[in-house]
Amino acid sequence: MTLSTPLLAAAPLLAGLIGPALLGGAPARQQADQPAHRAVRTEIVEHVAARTAADQRRVLDYWTPERMAKALPIRLLDLVTDGAGLLSGVTGRTGVRAAPDVSGGRVSPGTLNLTPSRRHQTAGRPQTNTVGSRWITGGAVARTTGRVFMTVAGTDFVCSASTVRSANRDVVVTAGHCVKDGTGEWAANWTFVPGYETAGLQPYGQYAARRMFVAGPWSRSGDDNYDVGMVALAASGGRHVADVVGAQEIAFNTPRGGQAFGFGYPADPPYDGDHLVYCAGRLKDDPYGQSRDQGLACDMTAGSSGGPWMTAFDPGSGKGTITSLSSFKYSDDHRTMYGPYFGDTVKALFNTTEHA
Repeated sequence: MTLSTPLLAAAPLLAGLIGPALLGGAPARQQADQPAHRAVRTEIVEHVAARTAADQRRVLDYWTPERMAKALPIRLLDLVTDGAGLLSGVTGRTGVRAAPDVSGGRVSPGTLNLTPSRRHQTAGRPQTNTVGSRWITGGAVARTTGRVFMTVAGTDFVCSASTVRSANRDVVVTAGHCVKDGTGEWAANWTFVPGYETAGLQPYGQYAARRMFVAGPWSRSGDDNYDVGMVALAASGGRHVADVVGAQEIAFNTPRGGQAFGFGYPADPPYDGDHLVYCAGRLKDDPYGQSRDQGLACDMTAGSSGGPWMTAFDPGSGKGTITSLSSFKYSDDHRTMYGPYFGDTVKALFNTTEHA
């Protein structure tokens, strides 16, 4: 098995040009990493995003419906990366091990080209076992899950995320690679659109990031076991995101295995990024021993990264407890998504973000 990380989506490249190297060209200036909380200074790294109201307005204005609609699968990025940071480093040039009995290393994020033989049929009611179906039941999850739009080195991307019940009522959880490119740069223009709908509709508005956090191991080495990012959002119209759409519970150090529901906005075929999709089934440990992550049978594609995995999920109310999220797939196992285990480090990450 070859590991294929981040399931993002990128905007189209300029006509006639491949475009700047994602992380190999002249990088944009960025704020130096800084400890975010003294008690966990060796574990949590912070980046200040849109600090002022003017900064936040600039970010929100950047994401026109046209820009959102043009987001394409990040598999194109393998053509434009040339060597700095995670998104090019995961091609195997960083010395990261491949799965047993497979030569080479990891392939670039989004090189997955999943083309199932059939499109998924809309389910009449939630299923407890599905590798990918459109979520039509509504409930809290249809509001709390949303799409993330951000820019890295001049290229636009799409991820998924969820609100989390928190002290400041501003926290969303997503994948680490949807916030910071591993050892590379932080994302800019970071915006969360809860309950995203077809054609860029934003029924609950959009929220710019004000502070972003990742675990130290992710920032230092792009360690997949810590591919978790948390973001404190700015208020919109004077209202916190949790006050508008609600929030899911989150838990740490829970028993491994069990039943889980995973949600996201996959954008690579056969999906188009316009609908909330879910997978459901039993969790299993990484059989290749390459991570401490757990796997879920799921064929969601690029754009689903960061989407929440919930245990104790009630399909009727759409409420559950987030215990992981969509992170990566092995390139020759397109049917299994892997997500990081939420242990003490992720708990510290959350504790820091909910007081930001």
